Amino acid sequence: EMPGMLLCAVLLLAALPSLAGESHGHVSVILLGATGDLAKKYLWQGLFQLYRDHVSGGHSFTFHGAALTAPEPGQRRMFDVLKKLSCPQDESPDRCAVLKDQFLRLSQYHQLKTAENYTALNRDIELLLRQEGLKEAGRIFYFSVPPFAYTDIARHINSSCRPPRGAWLRVVLEKPFGHDLESARELAAELGGFFREEEMYRVDHYLGKQAVAHILPFRHQNRQFLDPIWNRHHVERVEIVLKETVDAKGRTSFYEQYGVIRDVLQNHLTEALLFVAMELPGSVGSAGAVLQRKLEAFRALRALRRGSAALGQYEAYGSHVREELRPEPGYVSTTPTFAGVLIHSDSPRWEGVPFLLVSGKALDERAGYVRVLFKNRAYCPQSGSLRDAASSRCKAQQIVFHIGHGALGAPAVLVSRNLFKPVMPEGSWKEAADEPELRVFGQPLSDFYVYKPMKERDAYSVLISSIYHGKKDSFITTESLLASWEFWTPLLDSVAHEAPRLYPGGVDNQHLLDVEMVGGDLAFALAEPVELLHPEGATPSGYQTIQTKYRQSPLVSAWAEELVAQLASDMERAASSAVARAGRFHLALSGGSSPVVLFQRLARHHFAFPWSRTHVWLVDERCVPLSDPESNFFSLHEHLLQSVRVPYFNVHPMPVHLNQRLCVEEDRGAELYAGEIGALVANGSFDLVLLGMGADGHTASLFPHSESGLEGAQPVVLTESPVKPHQRMSLSLPLINRARRVFVLVLGKGKHNITSLISRVGHEPRKWPISGVSPGAGRLVWYVDYEALLG
Repeated sequence: EMPGMLLCAVLLLAALPSLAGESHGHVSVILLGATGDLAKKYLWQGLFQLYRDHVSGGHSFTFHGAALTAPEPGQRRMFDVLKKLSCPQDESPDRCAVLKDQFLRLSQYHQLKTAENYTALNRDIELLLRQEGLKEAGRIFYFSVPPFAYTDIARHINSSCRPPRGAWLRVVLEKPFGHDLESARELAAELGGFFREEEMYRVDHYLGKQAVAHILPFRHQNRQFLDPIWNRHHVERVEIVLKETVDAKGRTSFYEQYGVIRDVLQNHLTEALLFVAMELPGSVGSAGAVLQRKLEAFRALRALRRGSAALGQYEAYGSHVREELRPEPGYVSTTPTFAGVLIHSDSPRWEGVPFLLVSGKALDERAGYVRVLFKNRAYCPQSGSLRDAASSRCKAQQIVFHIGHGALGAPAVLVSRNLFKPVMPEGSWKEAADEPELRVFGQPLSDFYVYKPMKERDAYSVLISSIYHGKKDSFITTESLLASWEFWTPLLDSVAHEAPRLYPGGVDNQHLLDVEMVGGDLAFALAEPVELLHPEGATPSGYQTIQTKYRQSPLVSAWAEELVAQLASDMERAASSAVARAGRFHLALSGGSSPVVLFQRLARHHFAFPWSRTHVWLVDERCVPLSDPESNFFSLHEHLLQSVRVPYFNVHPMPVHLNQRLCVEEDRGAELYAGEIGALVANGSFDLVLLGMGADGHTASLFPHSESGLEGAQPVVLTESPVKPHQRMSLSLPLINRARRVFVLVLGKGKHNITSLISRVGHEPRKWPISGVSPGAGRLVWYVDYEALLG
């Protein structure tokens, strides 16, 4: 039977014309996970706000809290939460008391564990409607439960809890929506078997934050000012930042699975990025038009790679994991709790503009903002013009959507006074009073037009209201979700086992997490302190560059950053001496991940390098188009060539793409490259060849048991790699051994085993091609970092 308390409440509600107008139908709200953290902190308060806003609007309501807990303890826990609900300050205490009493009477608890429980819930709802002669408007099911439970709940709702024809069903889903592209696809397919797309509301609560929700309307209302400047010619960069002072303690089981990128960047910060980057649709209020523009913006984003991210982990995280999860002895977590990611769009509007996404735990302040910083071409010779006038053209020009917390402590939109006075919607945003002591981004607040909402609203209240009204523009569609995972998954895969930089937390981080944009990549600006890297003191004494022997050849070893600096200096010396001797320098460079940091170092620090006299050759290449991010030449161009002045005709990519085909023997690409080397490089003897060493002992694209390239007269060969893309082009071992100098760079713990093995073996190139590197008349030097050397 229908519990008497709920029935009385509905009768009482019907008898209160001041609270309930003529009925437009009944809405049942079912909150699954009604006693969980999210429900306690936000959802019940959001539902109470919904009730307060719409109690006089013609719909009648009932609220059903549901969980796995048995009825008696579950109901007790739920009502403990409901008793603590609050009204805003502008609500009169008497009205608040009446509304709260009503809300409690209209709320009841259900155990939802079995199929029968769902059938019983459906029966309860139908019984109430029949007894009161109410027409059903619709049902909202809010899933505040872990995603592994979604499918079972969805099946039960679909089979026994759908409203009748003519009434709507809205199912609200909380993140995480999958762990990567594959799991998100699986979850989307499963849910798609039970619900139609228009019935699903995926919540990203950042879309309910007032400052974030206002980005598109702001752009639309200020088109007259923004149209000329919202583009790559005027925007210097965009920063999208969410900083937290709290750590992950108490949440490590979630964090170990997800980490900061999945928790914050893949969803909240990406949504904000799209609002800035997307083209404006004809109507910013049309969910369909906004979605199409969002998907176009996704398609224009350049693929992320390992170098796009700088990752950190606060020092105490490892002990929090050990304490809470009790993993196997020796377990070391590589989960990032801090991430900076550099994103580029190849759209005509944004090409070349860096979008910097940053989030982390255990930082110095709690703050969130979207900051669009404009290029400033002005110079003001009079110091007073810069100091006094807020409208000085020499001051930074920026628009900031301040999400909350931080110096301002509230949502706000800030526009530099030297840009324009914005149009803001009357009735919802107001110009804020000046607070002379406040500074943002180093500037006094008086330098900005500052607007704050007339009434601050919690993000969940905003979203719950949108769900009630059936407005889908603040929710994540399946298409948009999968586009986001498609974009982020390759980066997540590439950093899955990389050790993040350790940081102490809070103000002690100082400059340790400062990042800088180098070429198309992002890197920490400061070297990692040795005491953080090896707190147990297990470090070679002195941390100085070690010079000794490896396989009877000179060995240079140091921490990776020092080692790369040393190698770059040695390369510059080799280049200068070759140019002094012969007027030119022939340099052959390997692909792979290890040389990327070297390329960046050369681009940023070696301005005396004789690039104008240097010929750049490839040691090996993957059989993909040169514009493919997998291409070694693409990586070389991104990290080095586009930043230095090498004459166009001195750059020699390998001809892997001929006649619109990739590495077909009849196209004779290998012979073409050999001919080019023969014509330009005296005796085929490169001045310097840079090699790496694979974990299987391969070097260049010469793999163990290779059919070609390890011996014989052919200078350039096609080979097969055991990993994709399989086809490669490579200089042969005999050609490499004709070089004047060969430098081998080996970085990282992952190379420790092969480094140990190769130190012991003889000349066995068929088993380990690297062991066949032995320049006949030249010099071989090994550059091996401590991690590869010592493990």
